[in-house]
Amino acid sequence: MPETTADPRRWRLLALLGVAQFMLILDVTVVAIALPHIGADLGLERDSLTWVVSAYTLMFGGLMLLGGRAADLYGARRVVLTGLVVFTAASLATGLASGAAMLIGGRVAQGIGAAILSPAALSVVTKTFHGDERNKALGIWSALGGGGAAIGVLLGGILTAGPGWQWVFYINVPIGLVVLTALFRTLPADRPQQNRARLDIPGAILVTAATGSAIYALINAGDRGWLSAATLGGLGGAIVLYAAFAWLQRVVRSPLMDLRVLTRRPVAAGTFLILIATALMIAVFFLGSFYLQHHQGYGALRTGLLFLPVALATMVGAQTAGQAIGHLGARPIALVGLTVTALGTAGPAFWDGSIVTVIGISVAAAGIGAAFVAASTTTLAQVEHHEAGLASGILSTFHEFGAALGVAVVSSIAAASIAGTSTTGFSRGFTFAAITAAVAAVLTLIVIPAGKPATTTAHAAH
Repeated sequence: MPETTADPRRWRLLALLGVAQFMLILDVTVVAIALPHIGADLGLERDSLTWVVSAYTLMFGGLMLLGGRAADLYGARRVVLTGLVVFTAASLATGLASGAAMLIGGRVAQGIGAAILSPAALSVVTKTFHGDERNKALGIWSALGGGGAAIGVLLGGILTAGPGWQWVFYINVPIGLVVLTALFRTLPADRPQQNRARLDIPGAILVTAATGSAIYALINAGDRGWLSAATLGGLGGAIVLYAAFAWLQRVVRSPLMDLRVLTRRPVAAGTFLILIATALMIAVFFLGSFYLQHHQGYGALRTGLLFLPVALATMVGAQTAGQAIGHLGARPIALVGLTVTALGTAGPAFWDGSIVTVIGISVAAAGIGAAFVAASTTTLAQVEHHEAGLASGILSTFHEFGAALGVAVVSSIAAASIAGTSTTGFSRGFTFAAITAAVAAVLTLIVIPAGKPATTTAHAAH
């Protein structure tokens, strides 16, 4: 067969898959500003509102490995289209919700669709582009993903202040249908694995339960306490379930994943970096949004608009890193990105004021965007085609782990300021983010392999 990289439609395909991924990431943060309005309209208490966010993240992270493995076994085209259909239909149902059950159920279904779609889409990108083009493609992918989180705050403010909170979900429907139609025509046909391997359903249940238990414990740690029985029990249960999953993978005929993948230095380094980068991103966005709304008293629309430079900075940082990483390698890109993040978060850590905060989180976002590219390139640069879905699923799973961890940590540190009028909690939260970024920058010199990504690798299309 001809080389995939010779297909002139590859950049159009990247754009379509990028828009789909953009919607998935955007839906993590787009509801944040709308929550007070949703609660008022539907009469929901704080715990129910928390689950409007958490239900999506929980399913998105918990089912990611299953989605990645399904892409490897059954073909990425089929899995991408299925995930997009589920996500689009669930978005419509969520917007139509008239109570807590339908709203949270819709968010669960959105998370399932996202978990099916995201790793399969990333595996298509990994198979379609090679060498320098892959670095550029991953830069665009990271820019859309990181920018989507910031634009979610902006879009949430605009839609909530305009047509209403329901449009936070409705907007996915026309976009999803257009992208679905275009992808149906553009996505190349791919052959599933020829060894007739079956999806490891028991393994999928175990790893999903383990990941879900860990994310659930992290999500609730801010309210219940890090040393509470519920938090420690959830994390302990996750460890037991992961151990059972690891044992099963050694004895089952068609395992969900080859655990040896995790022992490869590039994969381990990339997952560490994506965990840290996502935790920092969500923490910074969370602190910035609450600071502007609760302390400065800004409305949803004004807060959303102030996140526009944050989104642009994320995209610029990721795109610049995507252009440079082929010449410099992942290690210096990660080092510079995390150092910039530490400097950016140091600003609002020491000085009060909305201008300082917006500038600081914008600078930090540029560094985080670069770190995303380093993480993706490190993890995916050397994977074979038959492992692309699995590697993408691992990367995406740690992305959601990072999101849950970032929210859990900073919500605990900044709890007093979120509930009251003092800015001490916000300062401590930004200080913690700055220290974390600085320490992670030093660790990149140890964990990330030296050298430049391969630029000559080319595989025939599968």
